[in-house]
Amino acid sequence: MFLLTQATNNREFYERNYGRLFVLNMVVAGVLLAVILWVFVRLASRLRRKKFGSRLLVKLSAIFTLVGVVPGVLIYVVSYQFVSRSIESWFDVKVEGALDAGLNLGRATLDTLSADLATKTRSAAGQLAETADPSAGLVLERMRDQLGASDVILWNAGGQMIASAGASRFQLAPERPTPHQLRSVRTQRAITTIEGLDDPAATSASNARIKAIVMVPQPSLGLLAEARFLQATVTLPATLVANAIAVQEAYREYQERALAREGLRRMYIGTLTLSLFLAVFGAVLLAIVLGNQLARPLLLLAAGVSEVAAGDLSPKPALQGKDELGGLTRAFADMTQQLAEARAFVDRSMDEVSAARGHLQAILDNLTAGVIVFDAQGHIETANPGAAEIVHVPLETYQGQLLAEVPGLEAFGAAVQQRFDDFMQERTHTILVDHWQQTFELNTAHAGAAANVVTLVVRGASLPGEGRLLVFDDISEIVSAQRAQAWGEVARRLAHEIKNPLTPIQLSAERLEMKLAPKLGDADRPLLSKAVHTIVEQVESMKRLVNEFRDYARLPAAELKPVDLNSLVNDVLHLYAREGDPSRSASQVPVRVDLDPACPRILGDAQQLRQVIHNLLQNAQDATEGSAIREVTVRTQWSEAARRVRLIVQDSGAGFPEHILKRAFEPYVTTKAKGTGLGLAVVKKIADEHGARVDLKNRIAEGVIRGAQVSLSFGVAS
Repeated sequence: MFLLTQATNNREFYERNYGRLFVLNMVVAGVLLAVILWVFVRLASRLRRKKFGSRLLVKLSAIFTLVGVVPGVLIYVVSYQFVSRSIESWFDVKVEGALDAGLNLGRATLDTLSADLATKTRSAAGQLAETADPSAGLVLERMRDQLGASDVILWNAGGQMIASAGASRFQLAPERPTPHQLRSVRTQRAITTIEGLDDPAATSASNARIKAIVMVPQPSLGLLAEARFLQATVTLPATLVANAIAVQEAYREYQERALAREGLRRMYIGTLTLSLFLAVFGAVLLAIVLGNQLARPLLLLAAGVSEVAAGDLSPKPALQGKDELGGLTRAFADMTQQLAEARAFVDRSMDEVSAARGHLQAILDNLTAGVIVFDAQGHIETANPGAAEIVHVPLETYQGQLLAEVPGLEAFGAAVQQRFDDFMQERTHTILVDHWQQTFELNTAHAGAAANVVTLVVRGASLPGEGRLLVFDDISEIVSAQRAQAWGEVARRLAHEIKNPLTPIQLSAERLEMKLAPKLGDADRPLLSKAVHTIVEQVESMKRLVNEFRDYARLPAAELKPVDLNSLVNDVLHLYAREGDPSRSASQVPVRVDLDPACPRILGDAQQLRQVIHNLLQNAQDATEGSAIREVTVRTQWSEAARRVRLIVQDSGAGFPEHILKRAFEPYVTTKAKGTGLGLAVVKKIADEHGARVDLKNRIAEGVIRGAQVSLSFGVAS
């Protein structure tokens, strides 16, 4: 039987030792049969002498014999049919065809991934057409995120690296494309190669990758005469690599076993037949030997069980033998004594459990983190008030339902259910996995309420009885603070690294025009003037961009003092209407003011709050341009119940797209063609300094977006 279990993984070892072990087991079977015949003769002699317990012994022997023989024969018949037919089915033509199809599918999948990467890389290369070599690094960083690539490199015609993004930045000598590859790229415009799959024995998910090399289009003005090549490397999915290796190994093993299937079938059937004989003979012999030992203790136990069933827990007699059945009678006597003690202990334990349950419920009710308990199918069993407060849904009314069926939590519930399913599959392969943890973004806006995208850190674990535990907490403020700090550092470094060379670039371009203009003919002089004008104009644009990032990074800490918000709004509107830019004037985009005179003073920095109002008005008027209804509304509201003052700015534009709405307060996120995306980021940073909450939503009427609304809620001065 041991060899049979090892046959799949070590067939040669099985075939080498099968013959001698088969003979040895036949000898053992013969010995067992002789012993059984001798024991039956003794049992018949006991029956003729009518010794006490002989009938019980015969009955027990017959029961054990039937228990051993009938299932054994049934299993043998089923196993014989299964082995004789299933071995043939292993080598069915459909199986071989399926393996061939699997290999072809893997090749087709790799070809598709290569073609897709080549297409995306060729499209991305267009972004570098007008980009100079010194500025290519930043473009490659964005391009690497767009392509989902692990490495992106820009080569010149000589195979020298110009710029890179990804793992190659940390390599002293990254692998260069061969001259043959570069010639192929010039001819075919793009080539792809698959690396890391040549040797299946050494292939792993980390070194299998697709590499695409495309030629960067040259600018129309011909300023960059030398050809450049863009190389993108994408790591193959670990699942695809593992499946490809598995199909290759399965196909090789299938071919090996197809050659030896007849011998394998005979060895399997022979082993099953001998196993049946040994099992039947062993069962009969064991039945006769144990029957006599069972008879006396069983009679004693039968009497004691009857007394216990009647409720009598008094001490019971026990045998003093050293065998298991004697110990069983002693254990039964001890059990009756323990039952009497356990009855009193259970009553005390129930009281303690009730108290512990009330204590645990009190803890859950006062936790700020959300806790939800599911059954094995994912239905909600219990949820604490913290969970309902975080997701803004009364979860206690949805007990017995799936989390994905709760209105507003469909996507979150489906993601949690999928994560639990993956977690349960991982637990079947390793015992080291005792929980899973992941972050989710959840939109808690319902029924037209303000958009409130919260970031949750979610932890899931299994409970005894196949239950599931979900614990989550809102970390939106932590994430927002980390993003603001990171963008501040980016802004500081950007201003430092870019601003210094801008002025020399502008002066050099102007000097070139001054020196070369008199030397050029009438046909070339306008071209030079236009090119220099373009350089100067773009440098000025870069200076404005850098200054805005510098101001964002150097935003001073707020000095909070009692401030009249209505007066600040009036001051800003008065100045705003007199700005020199006609596109910003109130006469073209009217501003309607609705100030609540009951608003008390708030704690704030007047200078920073003016900047907030100015930024919001600029965004609102920019969004309203081109709309049929061109109006901006500024309102203040006082909520006595909440002790908060709200500043609301509404426009009648096209509103925010869904992907912008979730990240609107991050720097460089904007819907404007020439915007930097710092307006709302500055508003959020100032609001955090004031302890104010910022809400952003689209105004929807009759199912159509009628504009956007930004509101800030401030605390009042004491």
